[in-house]
Amino acid sequence: MHSGDPNGARQALLPAGLQDILYPNAAHEAAIVEKLIRHVSRHGYERIKPPLIEFEDSLLAGPGGQVSDQTFRLMDPVSQRMMGLRADMTPQVARVAISRLAREPRPLRLCYAGEVLRVRGSQLRPERQFTQVGMELIGSSSSRADAEAVFLAADALRTLGVEELSVDLSLPTLVGRVFDALELPDSMQQELRAALDRKDSAAVQQAAGTHAALFDGLLRASGLAEEALERIGNLSLPAAVREEIERLAQVIDEVRVMTPDLVMTVDCVDHRGFEYQTGLSFTLFASGVRGELGRGGRYDAPRGEQEGEPAIGFTLFMDSVLRALPAPAHARRLFLPVDAESAIATAYRAAGWVTVAALDDGIHPESEARRLNCTHILVGDKIEELED
Repeated sequence: MHSGDPNGARQALLPAGLQDILYPNAAHEAAIVEKLIRHVSRHGYERIKPPLIEFEDSLLAGPGGQVSDQTFRLMDPVSQRMMGLRADMTPQVARVAISRLAREPRPLRLCYAGEVLRVRGSQLRPERQFTQVGMELIGSSSSRADAEAVFLAADALRTLGVEELSVDLSLPTLVGRVFDALELPDSMQQELRAALDRKDSAAVQQAAGTHAALFDGLLRASGLAEEALERIGNLSLPAAVREEIERLAQVIDEVRVMTPDLVMTVDCVDHRGFEYQTGLSFTLFASGVRGELGRGGRYDAPRGEQEGEPAIGFTLFMDSVLRALPAPAHARRLFLPVDAESAIATAYRAAGWVTVAALDDGIHPESEARRLNCTHILVGDKIEELED
């Protein structure tokens, strides 16, 4: 006797965080991806398709360095150089923009969709392979560019039917700039940053010393956008960082013009996951949906030794997006007996039917239709519904 799993079970076993996506979910995801791409394309974004794998030094340059520990690496047998499997598509799009598309007029609007693979999943997203869909606006430092990215991310999700959507706006560089303006020692910065990350008000006040009121005020100045801005405005912030707050307020006003009813919140001390952002950043959530639907923000597209180009964009995570949408509806499947006329079958497919053709003469059409999960059967030139 043999012990253990049968061969079929062993062959179906996949590494943690990886899964087979079966029908109808695979087709549903593909349709949603294309709908998102069409939506952003109508706003002037041109689609590009970077490779799944590329040389490590280019893949991890600039913002790509922030996902270095999430990147699978392997040796290229042709060039004998190390390569990496992309863990995030944004750095690839930035590379294309400043190399292949360096001479294209700015601002450059690009969109993309593709699979990414990560070394580890997280508690909120255990999936290690998933599809990203996103856009990047490169070459503009305007607040209107920030507002366009926030609006377009929310508008694309609403077009899909995502309900109870909210956008959490943050300034991941703000706390660091306050540290610099106050010339706080490194040890104090580390302790204070850790307390802010934990949202621990008592620890923040203890670590901040004479600046306790300021940093506790920053911690508490979060919530609905306009209310948070009012609380932030009452703080005695260094002049060096007030410009960043004013920019945030301007972006919020511009988004309100585009979409007055969008729920926006502000958290000025949040920075985790935004390590390469240089300004406004945002995360998209839907009520009751596990994980973030997407995130975006401002960054610099590197240009080697030269100063980087200003850029902003967002990425939607399709695993989370699909959890925010209703399950796919079952298609109407029409069974075609072997004697069905080709022209009739073609006409039904053109009308949106999925047709399943009989392959054997000796089968009972209705039984075969039920066995193949068809909802209707063609009898002569008429369609009959198969009752449950």
